[in-house]
Amino acid sequence: MRAAVFDSGVGGLTVAKSLIDHGLFDEIVYYGDTARVPYGPKDKNTIIRYSLEALEFFKNFEPDILITACNSVSAHAIEELRQNASFPVVGVIEPGVVAVRNKIQDPDAHILIIGTRATISSGKYEKLLSAAGFSHLTAKPTPLFVPLVEEEIFDGKILEATMHHYFAGLTPDAVILGCTHFPLIADQIQKYFGPQTILIHSGEAIVEYLTNRYGLAPSRKETRLKLFASENPEKLKKIAAKWLGKNFRYSS
Repeated sequence: MRAAVFDSGVGGLTVAKSLIDHGLFDEIVYYGDTARVPYGPKDKNTIIRYSLEALEFFKNFEPDILITACNSVSAHAIEELRQNASFPVVGVIEPGVVAVRNKIQDPDAHILIIGTRATISSGKYEKLLSAAGFSHLTAKPTPLFVPLVEEEIFDGKILEATMHHYFAGLTPDAVILGCTHFPLIADQIQKYFGPQTILIHSGEAIVEYLTNRYGLAPSRKETRLKLFASENPEKLKKIAAKWLGKNFRYSS
């Protein structure tokens, strides 16, 4: 099977990594819209337009499924993508909520949702989590994390100061990393809150969702990866090599 993975930049590589580690697909075609990252500050209509343009790109590869590894796209453009695609389109928000339900049994647990402004303003996480019985929710836009990751700042004083700016005074039981860029700084977020706080990110959540919803079985097979970017594909390749930690097929 061939999966298409779409993100506004490099963050979706965190989802691709989980898919590769579990061997769910024979081939993954990844496209990062690096020329227009981040999507978070953009309005809904712009996000929809960019997403449909990406869909046209992916149609050339005849994928069996499209995974929108971008929370902003999942929040604002998922229905338009489904209406225009001849294959299933899966977002990352619903799988993330399913992961919360599986990992957190206490409905009174304090859950912190972090993401781009577009994702947080959509209210999608809060709506689904409330329907699942969770009531102690805090949704906080953390847009500065995206450019930091895009600049490969994964630790250090700048990141520490940014976390303090956003997280001072917060003591959540769980944090939903509502942007696929954020797992790249997950170790630092975990360190900030401490080991008692559960982190939930889209990569592992999407694997569980695809396995249960579409019957995809994890295997030991090697996944071929093709990488495309709307700008500076060499940077995407560099980060992919560092993050994936294995050989992969790269197409410019």
